[in-house]
Amino acid sequence: MKHWIEAARPRTLPLALSSIILGSFLAYHSGNFHWKIFGLAVLTTTLLQILSNFANDYGDSQNGADSSDRVGPSRAVQSGVISPAKMFKAVVIFAFLSIISGVLLLYVSFGSFADPAFLRFFGLGLVCILAAYFYTAGKKPYGYSGFGDISVFLFFGLVGVLGSNFLFTHVLDFKLFLPASACGLLATGVLNLNNIRDIESDKKTGKITIPVRLGKKKAILYHFSLLGLALFLTVIFLSKIGFSNYIFLIPFPLILLNGFQLLKLENPDPLLKRLALSTLVFVICLGLSL
Repeated sequence: MKHWIEAARPRTLPLALSSIILGSFLAYHSGNFHWKIFGLAVLTTTLLQILSNFANDYGDSQNGADSSDRVGPSRAVQSGVISPAKMFKAVVIFAFLSIISGVLLLYVSFGSFADPAFLRFFGLGLVCILAAYFYTAGKKPYGYSGFGDISVFLFFGLVGVLGSNFLFTHVLDFKLFLPASACGLLATGVLNLNNIRDIESDKKTGKITIPVRLGKKKAILYHFSLLGLALFLTVIFLSKIGFSNYIFLIPFPLILLNGFQLLKLENPDPLLKRLALSTLVFVICLGLSL
């Protein structure tokens, strides 16, 4: 069980849940919050994130990205504590659980299996599952071609925030693209730290991430641009809707500090957890400001 818990990577859950929590805060702000929808959204997102982590562990071992040269925490399949066959079965099980939880969530939100919105969101859920699997698994995983950043921005930002908010409100509010993008940019920053850490091992295995393409120095500048733009979009959003307090500013120093610490550390692995938790603090403070 210890190995399965480690393979599920619990430290990634705060980042995955941040977009759902932000979408829920925004729904509360508009007077459309419901606890059942929130609970099922949290459950579905948690299952999808664990599915993604298991698929990532399985896919990287199959494609050679997890080797003895890897700097980060050891993976379950690569280290031999969980067999590839068992990990693949776990991926299938969590995909099935994600579908069940997702269907319940959509039924509670829309009240009918025949609602067009139900069918569209069900399709989106299947896309999320496929995106989680083919990120590092399959013959041509898109995470190996530098498209991981786009995927994280979309699913941890736009889809997570706007999608969860729509489940409450049944309305797509375009001004929410600003906080949704901010959340996605911070999540992309966490991925960028992960990829900066793994530059050398990724080069050897042919995993062409953004830092591999740019080099470490430019990847650090890219990191600052992700963090800075996220904070800028937040200020623009709040200035448009109005705010009566400055609680949202509390996480700003934490987020900017993450960039400056990156300049000093050879191995940025400790910064991944800090930025993930800072993103959760950012979401909560933004919600309290609303």
